[in-house]
Amino acid sequence: MGYKETYEAWLSDPYFDAETKKELESIRSDEKEIEDRFYRDLEFGTAGLRGVIGAGTNRMNFYTVRKATQGLANYIKKQHLEAKGVAISYDSRHFSPEFADSAALCLAANGIKAYVFSSLRPTPELSFAVRFLGCVAGINITASHNPSEYNGYKVYWEDGAQITPPHDKGIMDEVKAVTDWSTVLTMELDEAKEKGLYQAIAEDVDGPYMAEIKKLILRQDCIDRNGKDITIVYTPLHGTGNIPVRRILKEIGFENVFVVPEQELPDGDFPTVGYPNPETEKAFELGVALGKEKNADLILATDPDADRLGVYVKDQKTNEYHPLTGNMSGCLIGEYIISQQKEKGILPSDGAYIRSIVSTTMADAIAKSYGIELIEVLTGFKYIGQKILEFETTGKGSYVFGMEESYGCLPGTYARDKDAVAASMFLCEAAAYYKTKNMTLWDAMLALYEKYGFYTEDVTSVTLKGIDGLKEIDNTMTRLRGDAPKTMGDYTVLKIRDYAADTVTDLASGATTPTGLPKSNVLYYELSENAWVCVRPSGTEPKIKFYIGVRGNDFEDGRQKAKALLEEIRKIAGV
Repeated sequence: MGYKETYEAWLSDPYFDAETKKELESIRSDEKEIEDRFYRDLEFGTAGLRGVIGAGTNRMNFYTVRKATQGLANYIKKQHLEAKGVAISYDSRHFSPEFADSAALCLAANGIKAYVFSSLRPTPELSFAVRFLGCVAGINITASHNPSEYNGYKVYWEDGAQITPPHDKGIMDEVKAVTDWSTVLTMELDEAKEKGLYQAIAEDVDGPYMAEIKKLILRQDCIDRNGKDITIVYTPLHGTGNIPVRRILKEIGFENVFVVPEQELPDGDFPTVGYPNPETEKAFELGVALGKEKNADLILATDPDADRLGVYVKDQKTNEYHPLTGNMSGCLIGEYIISQQKEKGILPSDGAYIRSIVSTTMADAIAKSYGIELIEVLTGFKYIGQKILEFETTGKGSYVFGMEESYGCLPGTYARDKDAVAASMFLCEAAAYYKTKNMTLWDAMLALYEKYGFYTEDVTSVTLKGIDGLKEIDNTMTRLRGDAPKTMGDYTVLKIRDYAADTVTDLASGATTPTGLPKSNVLYYELSENAWVCVRPSGTEPKIKFYIGVRGNDFEDGRQKAKALLEEIRKIAGV
Protein backbone atom coordinates (compact mmCIF):
# COMPACT_ATOMS: atom_id res chain seq x y z
CA MET A 1 0.00 0.00 0.00
CA GLY A 2 1.42 3.42 -0.99
CA TYR A 3 1.53 6.44 1.29
CA LYS A 4 -1.57 8.01 -0.25
CA GLU A 5 -3.58 4.82 0.19
CA THR A 6 -2.42 4.54 3.81
CA TYR A 7 -3.45 8.15 4.37
CA GLU A 8 -6.93 7.47 3.01
CA ALA A 9 -7.19 4.29 5.10
CA TRP A 10 -6.55 6.26 8.29
CA LEU A 11 -9.32 8.66 7.29
CA SER A 12 -11.86 5.90 6.64
CA ASP A 13 -11.01 3.31 9.30
CA PRO A 14 -13.25 3.62 12.40
CA TYR A 15 -10.28 2.48 14.52
CA PHE A 16 -8.79 5.99 14.35
CA ASP A 17 -10.42 8.73 16.42
CA ALA A 18 -12.14 11.87 15.17
CA GLU A 19 -9.37 14.22 16.35
CA THR A 20 -6.80 12.28 14.35
CA LYS A 21 -8.98 12.38 11.24
CA LYS A 22 -9.56 16.11 11.66
CA GLU A 23 -5.81 16.70 11.74
CA LEU A 24 -5.31 14.57 8.63
CA GLU A 25 -8.11 16.32 6.74
CA SER A 26 -6.33 19.62 7.39
CA ILE A 27 -3.32 18.51 5.29
CA ARG A 28 -5.30 17.03 2.37
CA SER A 29 -3.98 19.65 -0.07
CA ASP A 30 -0.34 19.25 1.09
CA GLU A 31 1.01 16.28 -0.86
CA LYS A 32 4.53 16.59 0.55
CA GLU A 33 3.26 16.58 4.14
CA ILE A 34 1.05 13.54 3.48
CA GLU A 35 4.04 11.73 1.99
CA ASP A 36 6.28 12.57 4.93
CA ARG A 37 3.69 11.36 7.44
CA PHE A 38 2.87 8.10 5.66
CA TYR A 39 5.78 7.02 3.44
CA ARG A 40 6.96 4.66 6.18
CA ASP A 41 6.21 3.48 9.70
CA LEU A 42 8.05 5.45 12.36
CA GLU A 43 11.08 3.24 12.69
CA PHE A 44 11.47 1.26 15.89
CA GLY A 45 15.24 1.20 16.12
CA THR A 46 17.68 -0.03 18.73
CA ALA A 47 16.80 2.99 20.91
CA GLY A 48 13.02 2.70 20.36
CA LEU A 49 11.00 5.45 18.69
CA ARG A 50 11.67 9.14 18.16
CA GLY A 51 9.77 11.48 15.90
CA VAL A 52 7.62 14.55 15.39
CA ILE A 53 4.31 14.48 17.27
CA GLY A 54 1.28 14.19 14.98
CA ALA A 55 -1.09 11.90 13.11
CA GLY A 56 0.38 9.37 10.70
CA THR A 57 2.45 6.20 10.59
CA ASN A 58 5.69 8.22 10.59
CA ARG A 59 4.75 10.29 13.63
CA MET A 60 4.65 9.95 17.41
CA ASN A 61 1.02 9.47 18.46
CA PHE A 62 -1.15 7.19 20.59
CA TYR A 63 -1.38 4.62 17.81
CA THR A 64 2.33 4.32 17.11
CA VAL A 65 3.05 4.21 20.86
CA ARG A 66 0.50 1.43 21.38
CA LYS A 67 1.79 -0.50 18.35
CA ALA A 68 5.34 -0.38 19.71
CA THR A 69 4.10 -1.46 23.12
CA GLN A 70 2.13 -4.36 21.64
CA GLY A 71 5.30 -5.57 19.95
CA LEU A 72 7.20 -5.25 23.25
CA ALA A 73 4.41 -7.12 25.08
CA ASN A 74 4.49 -9.91 22.49
CA TYR A 75 8.24 -10.27 22.94
CA ILE A 76 7.99 -10.30 26.74
CA LYS A 77 5.31 -12.99 26.61
CA LYS A 78 7.40 -15.12 24.25
CA GLN A 79 10.19 -14.90 26.84
CA HIS A 80 7.68 -15.99 29.53
CA LEU A 81 8.66 -12.97 31.65
CA GLU A 82 5.33 -11.13 31.81
CA ALA A 83 5.00 -11.70 35.57
CA LYS A 84 7.90 -9.31 36.26
CA GLY A 85 6.15 -6.18 34.98
CA VAL A 86 7.41 -3.04 33.24
CA ALA A 87 8.44 0.34 34.74
CA ILE A 88 7.37 3.51 32.88
CA SER A 89 8.55 7.11 33.21
CA TYR A 90 8.14 10.27 31.18
CA ASP A 91 9.49 13.81 30.81
CA SER A 92 7.96 17.27 30.34
CA ARG A 93 7.25 17.03 26.62
CA HIS A 94 3.85 17.39 25.01
CA PHE A 95 1.77 14.21 25.43
CA SER A 96 4.45 12.50 27.54
CA PRO A 97 2.10 11.52 30.41
CA GLU A 98 -0.60 10.53 27.94
CA PHE A 99 1.81 8.37 25.92
CA ALA A 100 3.04 6.80 29.16
CA ASP A 101 -0.49 5.80 30.15
CA SER A 102 -1.21 4.61 26.61
CA ALA A 103 1.77 2.25 26.85
CA ALA A 104 0.80 1.16 30.37
CA LEU A 105 -2.76 0.30 29.37
CA CYS A 106 -1.58 -1.68 26.36
CA LEU A 107 0.68 -3.69 28.67
CA ALA A 108 -2.18 -4.15 31.13
CA ALA A 109 -4.44 -5.45 28.36
CA ASN A 110 -1.73 -8.01 27.66
CA GLY A 111 -1.66 -9.10 31.30
CA ILE A 112 1.61 -7.30 32.09
CA LYS A 113 1.72 -5.05 35.14
CA ALA A 114 2.89 -1.46 34.60
CA TYR A 115 4.64 0.55 37.31
CA VAL A 116 4.07 4.16 36.24
CA PHE A 117 5.70 7.19 37.85
CA SER A 118 3.01 9.54 39.12
CA SER A 119 4.79 12.56 37.61
CA LEU A 120 7.78 13.29 35.41
CA ARG A 121 11.11 11.71 36.35
CA PRO A 122 14.67 11.67 34.96
CA THR A 123 15.78 8.95 32.57
CA PRO A 124 18.42 7.57 34.97
CA GLU A 125 15.78 7.03 37.66
CA LEU A 126 13.81 4.87 35.20
CA SER A 127 16.98 2.85 34.60
CA PHE A 128 17.35 2.44 38.37
CA ALA A 129 13.65 1.60 38.83
CA VAL A 130 13.76 -1.33 36.39
CA ARG A 131 16.28 -3.18 38.53
CA PHE A 132 14.98 -1.91 41.87
CA LEU A 133 11.46 -3.15 41.14
CA GLY A 134 12.66 -6.36 39.49
CA CYS A 135 10.97 -5.53 36.17
CA VAL A 136 11.63 -7.27 32.88
CA ALA A 137 11.70 -3.97 30.99
CA GLY A 138 11.27 -0.22 31.18
CA ILE A 139 9.71 2.39 28.91
CA ASN A 140 10.74 6.03 28.99
CA ILE A 141 8.69 8.60 27.09
CA THR A 142 11.21 11.26 26.11
CA ALA A 143 12.93 12.82 23.12
CA SER A 144 15.90 13.93 25.21
CA HIS A 145 17.16 17.29 23.89
CA ASN A 146 15.24 17.37 20.59
CA PRO A 147 13.09 20.43 19.73
CA SER A 148 9.62 20.74 21.23
CA GLU A 149 7.75 19.18 18.29
CA TYR A 150 9.41 15.82 19.03
CA ASN A 151 8.73 13.01 21.46
CA GLY A 152 10.13 9.53 21.80
CA TYR A 153 9.90 6.09 23.35
CA LYS A 154 12.96 4.34 24.78
CA VAL A 155 12.96 0.71 25.84
CA TYR A 156 15.12 -0.75 28.62
CA TRP A 157 15.69 -4.39 29.50
CA GLU A 158 15.88 -6.04 32.92
CA ASP A 159 19.54 -5.09 33.47
CA GLY A 160 18.46 -1.41 33.45
CA ALA A 161 20.22 -0.56 30.18
CA GLN A 162 18.61 0.31 26.88
CA ILE A 163 18.01 -2.78 24.78
CA THR A 164 21.01 -4.50 23.19
CA PRO A 165 21.35 -7.80 21.24
CA PRO A 166 19.57 -10.15 21.18
CA HIS A 167 16.63 -8.34 22.77
CA ASP A 168 16.78 -5.26 20.52
CA LYS A 169 16.36 -7.33 17.35
CA GLY A 170 13.77 -9.55 18.97
CA ILE A 171 11.65 -6.57 20.02
CA MET A 172 12.11 -4.78 16.69
CA ASP A 173 10.94 -7.89 14.84
CA GLU A 174 7.85 -8.14 17.03
CA VAL A 175 7.01 -4.46 16.49
CA LYS A 176 7.36 -4.88 12.71
CA ALA A 177 5.12 -7.94 12.86
CA VAL A 178 2.23 -5.84 14.19
CA THR A 179 0.61 -4.90 10.88
CA ASP A 180 -3.05 -5.03 11.85
CA TRP A 181 -4.03 -2.11 14.08
CA SER A 182 -7.00 -4.05 15.44
CA THR A 183 -4.62 -6.52 17.13
CA VAL A 184 -3.19 -3.75 19.33
CA LEU A 185 -4.77 -4.16 22.76
CA THR A 186 -5.71 -1.56 25.35
CA MET A 187 -7.73 -1.32 28.54
CA GLU A 188 -9.51 1.34 30.60
CA LEU A 189 -7.44 2.84 33.41
CA ASP A 190 -9.94 1.99 36.15
CA GLU A 191 -10.07 -1.63 35.05
CA ALA A 192 -6.27 -1.86 34.94
CA LYS A 193 -6.00 -0.49 38.48
CA GLU A 194 -8.77 -2.77 39.71
CA LYS A 195 -6.98 -5.81 38.33
CA GLY A 196 -3.66 -4.75 39.86
CA LEU A 197 -2.09 -4.18 36.46
CA TYR A 198 -1.39 -0.46 36.90
CA GLN A 199 0.54 0.82 39.91
CA ALA A 200 1.64 4.40 40.49
CA ILE A 201 5.16 4.82 41.89
CA ALA A 202 6.84 7.89 43.37
CA GLU A 203 8.79 8.35 46.64
CA ASP A 204 8.97 4.59 47.07
CA VAL A 205 11.51 4.70 44.22
CA ASP A 206 12.77 8.29 44.60
CA GLY A 207 14.18 7.69 48.09
CA PRO A 208 16.18 4.55 47.24
CA TYR A 209 17.46 6.20 44.03
CA MET A 210 18.78 9.19 45.98
CA ALA A 211 20.27 6.90 48.62
CA GLU A 212 22.24 4.96 46.00
CA ILE A 213 23.70 8.14 44.53
CA LYS A 214 24.72 9.42 47.97
CA LYS A 215 26.56 6.16 48.67
CA LEU A 216 29.05 7.18 45.96
CA ILE A 217 30.26 10.32 47.76
CA LEU A 218 34.01 10.17 48.27
CA ARG A 219 34.81 13.34 50.23
CA GLN A 220 31.89 14.31 52.45
CA ASP A 221 34.46 15.96 54.70
CA CYS A 222 35.22 18.49 51.96
CA ILE A 223 31.53 19.16 51.39
CA ASP A 224 31.03 19.69 55.13
CA ARG A 225 33.94 22.12 55.15
CA ASN A 226 33.18 24.08 51.98
CA GLY A 227 29.61 23.32 50.89
CA LYS A 228 28.22 26.49 52.43
CA ASP A 229 30.84 28.61 50.66
CA ILE A 230 30.24 27.36 47.13
CA THR A 231 27.58 29.10 45.05
CA ILE A 232 25.78 27.08 42.40
CA VAL A 233 23.35 28.20 39.71
CA TYR A 234 21.21 25.49 38.18
CA THR A 235 18.66 25.26 35.36
CA PRO A 236 16.57 22.20 34.48
CA LEU A 237 15.73 23.78 31.09
CA HIS A 238 12.00 23.22 31.73
CA GLY A 239 12.61 19.51 32.24
CA THR A 240 12.74 16.75 34.84
CA GLY A 241 15.87 17.70 36.75
CA ASN A 242 14.52 20.46 38.98
CA ILE A 243 13.43 18.41 41.99
CA PRO A 244 16.07 15.62 42.01
CA VAL A 245 19.10 17.85 41.37
CA ARG A 246 18.08 20.35 44.02
CA ARG A 247 17.24 17.56 46.42
CA ILE A 248 20.56 15.75 46.12
CA LEU A 249 22.60 18.94 46.49
CA LYS A 250 20.61 20.08 49.52
CA GLU A 251 20.75 16.72 51.26
CA ILE A 252 24.53 16.39 50.98
CA GLY A 253 25.21 19.92 52.21
CA PHE A 254 25.25 22.55 49.46
CA GLU A 255 23.27 25.49 50.79
CA ASN A 256 23.67 28.13 48.07
CA VAL A 257 21.85 26.70 45.05
CA PHE A 258 19.95 29.18 42.89
CA VAL A 259 17.58 27.96 40.20
CA VAL A 260 16.97 30.01 37.05
CA PRO A 261 13.33 31.04 37.68
CA GLU A 262 12.34 31.40 34.01
CA GLN A 263 13.41 27.78 33.34
CA GLU A 264 12.41 26.12 36.60
CA LEU A 265 8.99 24.69 35.79
CA PRO A 266 8.30 21.90 33.28
CA ASP A 267 7.14 23.19 29.90
CA GLY A 268 7.04 21.14 26.70
CA ASP A 269 7.37 24.27 24.56
CA PHE A 270 10.78 25.04 26.10
CA PRO A 271 9.90 28.74 25.65
CA THR A 272 13.24 30.22 26.75
CA VAL A 273 15.43 27.97 24.60
CA GLY A 274 13.40 26.22 21.87
CA TYR A 275 16.17 23.65 21.50
CA PRO A 276 16.75 22.45 25.09
CA ASN A 277 20.28 21.22 24.61
CA PRO A 278 22.88 21.91 27.35
CA GLU A 279 25.57 21.76 24.67
CA THR A 280 24.42 25.09 23.23
CA GLU A 281 25.41 28.57 24.34
CA LYS A 282 21.79 29.78 24.16
CA ALA A 283 20.71 27.23 26.77
CA PHE A 284 23.04 28.96 29.24
CA GLU A 285 22.17 32.61 28.58
CA LEU A 286 19.83 32.97 31.55
CA GLY A 287 21.99 30.77 33.73
CA VAL A 288 25.13 32.79 33.07
CA ALA A 289 23.25 36.03 33.75
CA LEU A 290 22.11 34.69 37.12
CA GLY A 291 25.57 33.28 37.74
CA LYS A 292 27.13 36.70 37.34
CA GLU A 293 24.51 38.21 39.62
CA LYS A 294 25.13 35.62 42.34
CA ASN A 295 28.90 35.36 41.74
CA ALA A 296 28.43 31.61 41.21
CA ASP A 297 31.34 29.19 41.22
CA LEU A 298 29.64 26.94 38.68
CA ILE A 299 26.51 26.92 36.52
CA LEU A 300 24.76 23.63 35.76
CA ALA A 301 22.13 22.78 33.13
CA THR A 302 20.41 19.44 32.60
CA ASP A 303 18.51 18.47 29.46
CA PRO A 304 14.75 17.71 29.64
CA ASP A 305 15.16 14.08 30.74
CA ALA A 306 18.15 14.90 32.99
CA ASP A 307 20.57 12.36 31.65
CA ARG A 308 22.98 14.94 30.21
CA LEU A 309 24.74 17.78 32.01
CA GLY A 310 26.21 21.01 30.69
CA VAL A 311 28.40 23.19 32.90
CA TYR A 312 30.09 26.58 33.00
CA VAL A 313 32.83 27.16 35.57
CA LYS A 314 34.27 30.41 36.83
CA ASP A 315 37.87 31.50 36.38
CA GLN A 316 38.49 33.51 39.54
CA LYS A 317 41.50 35.22 37.99
CA THR A 318 39.55 36.78 35.11
CA ASN A 319 35.96 36.47 36.44
CA GLU A 320 35.03 34.76 33.15
CA TYR A 321 32.74 31.74 32.89
CA HIS A 322 34.14 28.98 30.70
CA PRO A 323 31.92 26.28 29.15
CA LEU A 324 33.08 22.71 29.57
CA THR A 325 32.37 20.31 26.74
CA GLY A 326 31.06 16.85 27.56
CA ASN A 327 34.57 15.53 27.07
CA MET A 328 35.97 18.11 29.49
CA SER A 329 33.41 17.59 32.24
CA GLY A 330 33.55 13.81 31.76
CA CYS A 331 37.31 13.76 32.20
CA LEU A 332 37.14 16.19 35.12
CA ILE A 333 34.67 13.94 36.97
CA GLY A 334 36.52 10.78 35.90
CA GLU A 335 39.89 12.05 37.11
CA TYR A 336 38.35 13.18 40.40
CA ILE A 337 36.64 9.85 41.11
CA ILE A 338 39.62 7.72 40.09
CA SER A 339 42.16 9.85 41.96
CA GLN A 340 40.11 9.83 45.16
CA GLN A 341 39.52 6.09 44.96
CA LYS A 342 43.27 5.65 44.49
CA GLU A 343 44.00 7.92 47.46
CA LYS A 344 41.53 6.00 49.64
CA GLY A 345 42.93 2.65 48.50
CA ILE A 346 39.63 1.50 47.00
CA LEU A 347 40.49 1.69 43.30
CA PRO A 348 39.92 -1.84 41.94
CA SER A 349 42.99 -3.52 40.50
CA ASP A 350 40.84 -4.67 37.59
CA GLY A 351 39.11 -1.29 37.28
CA ALA A 352 37.84 -0.04 33.93
CA TYR A 353 37.22 3.42 32.51
CA ILE A 354 34.75 3.08 29.62
CA ARG A 355 34.16 5.62 26.87
CA SER A 356 32.40 5.70 23.52
CA ILE A 357 34.52 5.62 20.35
CA VAL A 358 33.71 9.28 19.63
CA SER A 359 34.82 10.51 23.06
CA THR A 360 38.14 12.12 23.93
CA THR A 361 41.28 10.05 24.06
CA MET A 362 42.28 12.06 27.13
CA ALA A 363 40.30 9.35 28.93
CA ASP A 364 42.87 6.83 27.68
CA ALA A 365 45.66 8.89 29.19
CA ILE A 366 43.82 9.14 32.53
CA ALA A 367 43.22 5.38 32.66
CA LYS A 368 46.88 4.67 31.83
CA SER A 369 48.05 7.09 34.51
CA TYR A 370 46.17 5.20 37.22
CA GLY A 371 46.89 1.74 35.86
CA ILE A 372 43.33 0.79 34.98
CA GLU A 373 41.89 -0.49 31.71
CA LEU A 374 40.43 1.80 29.06
CA ILE A 375 37.57 0.19 27.13
CA GLU A 376 36.02 1.60 23.95
CA VAL A 377 32.39 0.93 23.06
CA LEU A 378 30.08 2.07 20.28
CA THR A 379 28.14 5.31 20.63
CA GLY A 380 25.12 4.79 22.87
CA PHE A 381 25.28 4.50 26.64
CA LYS A 382 23.59 1.09 26.46
CA TYR A 383 26.95 -0.33 25.40
CA ILE A 384 28.52 0.98 28.60
CA GLY A 385 25.61 -0.65 30.47
CA GLN A 386 26.30 -3.85 28.56
CA LYS A 387 29.91 -3.82 29.79
CA ILE A 388 28.75 -3.40 33.40
CA LEU A 389 26.50 -6.45 32.98
CA GLU A 390 29.40 -8.38 31.45
CA PHE A 391 31.60 -7.55 34.46
CA GLU A 392 28.85 -8.71 36.82
CA THR A 393 28.11 -11.97 35.02
CA THR A 394 31.74 -12.99 34.36
CA GLY A 395 33.29 -11.68 37.57
CA LYS A 396 36.05 -10.13 35.47
CA GLY A 397 36.48 -6.35 35.50
CA SER A 398 35.20 -3.64 37.82
CA TYR A 399 33.36 -0.59 36.57
CA VAL A 400 34.87 2.67 37.76
CA PHE A 401 33.50 5.31 35.40
CA GLY A 402 31.90 5.66 31.99
CA MET A 403 31.34 8.66 29.72
CA GLU A 404 30.21 9.85 26.31
CA GLU A 405 31.23 13.06 24.59
CA SER A 406 27.54 14.00 24.35
CA TYR A 407 27.54 15.37 27.90
CA GLY A 408 26.66 12.10 29.64
CA CYS A 409 28.41 10.02 32.29
CA LEU A 410 27.67 7.47 35.00
CA PRO A 411 29.68 7.31 38.25
CA GLY A 412 28.25 4.04 39.64
CA THR A 413 26.36 0.87 38.78
CA TYR A 414 23.05 1.67 40.53
CA ALA A 415 21.74 2.71 37.07
CA ARG A 416 22.75 1.70 33.54
CA ASP A 417 22.27 4.98 31.73
CA LYS A 418 23.97 8.33 31.97
CA ASP A 419 22.88 10.38 34.98
CA ALA A 420 23.00 14.17 35.16
CA VAL A 421 21.72 14.11 38.74
CA ALA A 422 24.76 12.15 39.92
CA ALA A 423 27.08 14.12 37.61
CA SER A 424 25.82 17.37 39.18
CA MET A 425 26.54 15.98 42.62
CA PHE A 426 30.06 14.92 41.70
CA LEU A 427 30.98 18.20 40.04
CA CYS A 428 29.87 20.06 43.16
CA GLU A 429 31.73 17.59 45.38
CA ALA A 430 34.83 18.08 43.23
CA ALA A 431 34.44 21.85 43.57
CA ALA A 432 34.39 21.44 47.37
CA TYR A 433 37.46 19.20 47.26
CA TYR A 434 39.49 21.47 45.01
CA LYS A 435 38.57 24.44 47.19
CA THR A 436 40.56 22.76 49.98
CA LYS A 437 43.53 23.00 47.58
CA ASN A 438 42.75 26.67 46.82
CA MET A 439 41.71 25.64 43.32
CA THR A 440 38.56 26.22 41.29
CA LEU A 441 37.10 23.68 38.88
CA TRP A 442 38.63 25.73 36.07
CA ASP A 443 42.03 25.44 37.76
CA ALA A 444 41.46 21.68 38.00
CA MET A 445 40.61 21.53 34.30
CA LEU A 446 43.78 23.42 33.39
CA ALA A 447 45.78 21.05 35.59
CA LEU A 448 44.36 18.12 33.61
CA TYR A 449 45.58 19.64 30.35
CA GLU A 450 49.01 20.29 31.82
CA LYS A 451 49.19 16.72 33.09
CA TYR A 452 47.88 14.86 30.03
CA GLY A 453 48.14 17.23 27.07
CA PHE A 454 45.85 19.66 25.28
CA TYR A 455 43.30 17.27 23.84
CA THR A 456 40.74 19.12 21.75
CA GLU A 457 37.62 17.68 20.17
CA ASP A 458 34.82 18.99 18.00
CA VAL A 459 31.66 17.68 16.39
CA THR A 460 29.33 19.00 13.73
CA SER A 461 26.10 17.68 12.25
CA VAL A 462 24.49 18.12 8.87
CA THR A 463 20.71 17.78 8.94
CA LEU A 464 19.17 16.10 5.89
CA LYS A 465 15.43 15.60 6.37
CA GLY A 466 12.91 13.41 4.57
CA ILE A 467 13.39 10.66 1.99
CA ASP A 468 15.95 12.62 0.00
CA GLY A 469 17.92 13.36 3.16
CA LEU A 470 18.13 9.69 4.13
CA LYS A 471 19.38 8.85 0.64
CA GLU A 472 22.03 11.55 0.81
CA ILE A 473 23.25 10.27 4.18
CA ASP A 474 23.50 6.73 2.76
CA ASN A 475 25.28 8.04 -0.35
CA THR A 476 27.81 9.94 1.75
CA MET A 477 28.72 6.85 3.77
CA THR A 478 28.97 4.81 0.54
CA ARG A 479 31.28 7.42 -1.05
CA LEU A 480 33.59 7.42 1.94
CA ARG A 481 33.80 3.63 1.92
CA GLY A 482 34.44 3.51 -1.81
CA ASP A 483 37.15 6.15 -1.86
CA ALA A 484 39.04 5.88 1.42
CA PRO A 485 41.27 8.94 2.02
CA LYS A 486 44.98 8.41 2.60
CA THR A 487 45.50 11.82 4.19
CA MET A 488 43.33 14.38 5.96
CA GLY A 489 44.89 17.81 5.84
CA ASP A 490 48.24 17.64 7.64
CA TYR A 491 47.56 14.16 8.97
CA THR A 492 48.27 10.72 7.53
CA VAL A 493 45.51 8.13 7.81
CA LEU A 494 47.05 5.18 9.67
CA LYS A 495 44.07 2.89 10.11
CA ILE A 496 40.43 2.83 9.04
CA ARG A 497 37.83 1.12 11.20
CA ASP A 498 34.64 0.21 9.36
CA TYR A 499 32.25 -0.97 12.02
CA ALA A 500 29.64 -2.01 9.45
CA ALA A 501 32.13 -4.39 7.82
CA ASP A 502 33.76 -5.24 11.20
CA THR A 503 37.22 -4.42 9.83
CA VAL A 504 40.24 -2.45 10.94
CA THR A 505 42.50 -1.83 7.96
CA ASP A 506 46.14 -0.84 8.47
CA LEU A 507 46.88 1.37 5.46
CA ALA A 508 50.64 0.83 5.66
CA SER A 509 50.57 -2.97 5.64
CA GLY A 510 47.12 -3.61 4.21
CA ALA A 511 46.44 -6.03 7.10
CA THR A 512 42.84 -6.34 8.25
CA THR A 513 41.60 -7.30 11.71
CA PRO A 514 38.12 -7.29 13.29
CA THR A 515 36.92 -4.28 15.32
CA GLY A 516 35.77 -6.45 18.18
CA LEU A 517 32.56 -4.43 18.52
CA PRO A 518 29.00 -4.96 17.20
CA LYS A 519 28.33 -3.98 13.62
CA SER A 520 27.29 -0.35 13.15
CA ASN A 521 27.24 2.15 10.29
CA VAL A 522 30.32 4.00 11.52
CA LEU A 523 33.67 4.93 9.96
CA TYR A 524 36.62 5.79 12.21
CA TYR A 525 39.99 7.07 11.00
CA GLU A 526 43.09 6.78 13.19
CA LEU A 527 45.47 9.56 12.16
CA SER A 528 49.06 10.52 12.83
CA GLU A 529 49.91 12.73 15.83
CA ASN A 530 47.20 11.18 18.05
CA ALA A 531 44.42 12.67 15.91
CA TRP A 532 41.24 10.89 14.83
CA VAL A 533 38.04 11.36 12.83
CA CYS A 534 34.71 9.54 13.06
CA VAL A 535 31.69 9.75 10.73
CA ARG A 536 28.29 8.24 11.45
CA PRO A 537 24.60 8.86 10.83
CA SER A 538 22.70 9.92 13.95
CA GLY A 539 20.68 7.14 15.51
CA THR A 540 17.90 9.49 16.65
CA GLU A 541 17.74 12.39 14.17
CA PRO A 542 18.00 12.88 10.37
CA LYS A 543 21.65 13.92 10.57
CA ILE A 544 25.11 12.80 9.60
CA LYS A 545 27.67 13.57 12.29
CA PHE A 546 31.39 14.31 12.05
CA TYR A 547 33.60 13.97 15.13
CA ILE A 548 37.28 14.86 15.37
CA GLY A 549 39.98 14.84 17.99
CA VAL A 550 43.49 16.31 18.05
CA ARG A 551 46.27 16.86 20.59
CA GLY A 552 47.65 20.38 20.55
CA ASN A 553 50.65 22.07 22.11
CA ASP A 554 48.38 24.51 23.94
CA PHE A 555 44.73 25.66 23.87
CA GLU A 556 45.03 27.81 20.77
CA ASP A 557 47.05 25.25 18.85
CA GLY A 558 44.47 22.59 19.66
CA ARG A 559 41.59 24.84 18.55
CA GLN A 560 43.23 25.66 15.24
CA LYS A 561 44.09 22.04 14.49
CA ALA A 562 40.55 20.93 15.39
CA LYS A 563 38.95 23.58 13.20
CA ALA A 564 41.12 22.67 10.21
CA LEU A 565 40.51 18.94 10.58
CA LEU A 566 36.75 19.37 10.88
CA GLU A 567 36.70 21.46 7.68
CA GLU A 568 38.81 18.83 5.93
CA ILE A 569 36.52 15.87 6.70
CA ARG A 570 33.47 17.92 5.66
CA LYS A 571 35.21 18.63 2.35
CA ILE A 572 36.16 14.96 1.84
CA ALA A 573 32.59 13.83 2.65
CA GLY A 574 31.13 16.42 0.28
CA VAL A 575 28.44 17.79 2.64
